[in-house]
Amino acid sequence: MHHFDYSFLDNGMLPAGLVSITSDIYALRVMAVNRKEQFENVFTELAAVAKVQSVKCSNQIEGIVTTDDRINEIVNRKSAPLNHNEQEIAGYSDALAEVHTGYDDLDFCEADILRLHSVMMRLLRDPLAGKYKINDNDIIEEDVNGRRRVRFHPTSAEDTPDEMEQLVLAYREARDNPNINQLLLIPCVILDFLCIHPFRDGNGRMSRLLSLLLLYRNGFDVGKYISFEEQINIRKGNYYDALKRSSDGWHENLNDYSDFIMEFLTTLYICYKELDNRFAVVGSRKITKQARVEAVVLNSLTPVSKSDVTKILPDVSPTTIESVLGQMVKSGTVRKIGSGRSTKYIKI
Repeated sequence: MHHFDYSFLDNGMLPAGLVSITSDIYALRVMAVNRKEQFENVFTELAAVAKVQSVKCSNQIEGIVTTDDRINEIVNRKSAPLNHNEQEIAGYSDALAEVHTGYDDLDFCEADILRLHSVMMRLLRDPLAGKYKINDNDIIEEDVNGRRRVRFHPTSAEDTPDEMEQLVLAYREARDNPNINQLLLIPCVILDFLCIHPFRDGNGRMSRLLSLLLLYRNGFDVGKYISFEEQINIRKGNYYDALKRSSDGWHENLNDYSDFIMEFLTTLYICYKELDNRFAVVGSRKITKQARVEAVVLNSLTPVSKSDVTKILPDVSPTTIESVLGQMVKSGTVRKIGSGRSTKYIKI
């Protein structure tokens, strides 16, 4: 059995890269907190966009998909789910809402972990919703030729309750150690959760919900405004490679958490940088959507397209962006390059 012990995080012998990225994340968090106080309306709009992206991407990673329109309707409770995939999506949306709004009242404990899983799976009428697996499960991967192989043997069903209890106790002990940086502890706990793989279904999505829960409880709430799950989806090749490297030797207590910690923190850093990019040119409390669109174009050293601006400002509608770009062309502040879909804009 695996021995859960995070005391190695207290020895001060951490790779320089981890120390550097951790410091960068703390600095970006300070800026984000200050901006949230100044631009509450902007953050509210970003949160609405990020929630839809999170629900979409966390399910997409697992091959659970539907159209963007249907995801919007489900997340915003404008329509009931119509099929199995949409029930999965609606369940994740409900569980994510609990984390977003109730993280102060949730803890990393077995009761709350089981309850979140129950919320996520409730629409499927799964008899194991909110219950640990009763049969052993393997993590299978498939190569480009369709050949399958076992990537990892998780904890047995018989040992799962005991190992989940040990995981929670080890986390609490490390959480209460003032010499252990919580940003380094969280990915270790998430990796161990994934290696236990305690549920028959939904382990990957639960790991992302628990990641957000632990981050939020420690003051790193960027995932509310820039989708953490979307960045994992974008980098999923790196994510799963790091997970594999850091889980090698896990059952024998010989695994090295460093690769997964770095990948987890890199994803978090990208989220904070994305948030920072959207405010990098903001200096006024009276920021408008028009001012933000103008700032993106005027501060770009290279031509940008309407779709580029849309990606940077997902809470601003394409219609508004198009209108502002047209006004900028008329006023002579930017020049239009190309035509049709290849149209781009550059400061004069």
